[in-house]
Amino acid sequence: MPPLSSLPGLSSSPATGSGVDRRVFLSSLLGAAAAAGLSGCAGASTADAQSGADISAPLSGKVPRGTKLSIASYQGVQELQLKLAGLGGLPFTVSDWVNIGAGPDVINAFRAKSLDVGNNAGIPPIQAHFQGFDAKIVAINITRKPNYLFATKPGSDIRNVGDFKGKKLAFSQGQAQGVVLLRALKQAGIAYGDVTLVPLTSNQFLTALQAGQVDIAPLANSQSPAYLKQYGSKGAHTIATDVVDLLNLLWAPTSVLADRAKAAAVAAYIPRWAKGQVWAYEHPDAWNEEFYVKTQNLTLAQAKSITELANKPLFPPSWDEAVKWEQETADLLAAGGFVKGFKVDSLFDRRFEAIAARSVPAEYRR
Repeated sequence: MPPLSSLPGLSSSPATGSGVDRRVFLSSLLGAAAAAGLSGCAGASTADAQSGADISAPLSGKVPRGTKLSIASYQGVQELQLKLAGLGGLPFTVSDWVNIGAGPDVINAFRAKSLDVGNNAGIPPIQAHFQGFDAKIVAINITRKPNYLFATKPGSDIRNVGDFKGKKLAFSQGQAQGVVLLRALKQAGIAYGDVTLVPLTSNQFLTALQAGQVDIAPLANSQSPAYLKQYGSKGAHTIATDVVDLLNLLWAPTSVLADRAKAAAVAAYIPRWAKGQVWAYEHPDAWNEEFYVKTQNLTLAQAKSITELANKPLFPPSWDEAVKWEQETADLLAAGGFVKGFKVDSLFDRRFEAIAARSVPAEYRR
């Protein structure tokens, strides 16, 4: 995705109609390779057994020389945090900091073996499981405050979620924005059949709003200032809710975690990932200037409006709450016919459970 201040053009036109054809949606959203995996594996509930990968071995405390990982760093966030926090000296080589963030793109990169570690919300691992792709969650940061707002198209008179009924809503099934929308609809008592879910990926949301192709789209807190700066005078506005997307996580293909050298490298990366987020939270002025102003072309005032909404990082020693949340999310998607129901415990590699928590001060564990 380009800098937050720009509004890219749509790469495809939104679908129309009163609902979403799940198979057609997944094919268009995830590409031919993912669609092939879906058609062959969507019904599978035993992806672990099918993969043949063994992740039962204890983690090694030493990373073998020559080990390499390709790590997601969307818009350079993770790489920059480590640099600014002085968290270099990784005991492995980062073969590539991959500028990738959207769940469907991360899954495709996993499939192509061009990415070893992704950073996403809770829904992409569920989507990957539904497609039959085997990957595991290895670190968790819990968010307590909403990360998303609902933005309206210019000239809209929509003022609350109750007004979404009968409207066209931007919907990305494989991304955090999708589950935030579904949870908001559920909370408001609005059935899926009472709205039009327009299948898009999140990088299409801004121009879909701009063009009036959707009435509502969920935008990250970091995106809304630039959108409102350009379209607020034309009647666009945002609608805040208390809907929280609880999980910010690291995950990796099981084939990566079955490699003892790579698994040890992942375990060595997790503390730096956690500490980098703590550093950014504790140094908002520096982060505003170095990231939002210098790399995202936002004004300092816009940057401050974003960091004022930032969640305090929280790396729980136990993943029980995260598992419960992930199960609720999977059940919500299953109820809408978007995935098949399953027990989400299989998505978590508990060998990594306490690593992030041990690396940060107590105030960031609870």
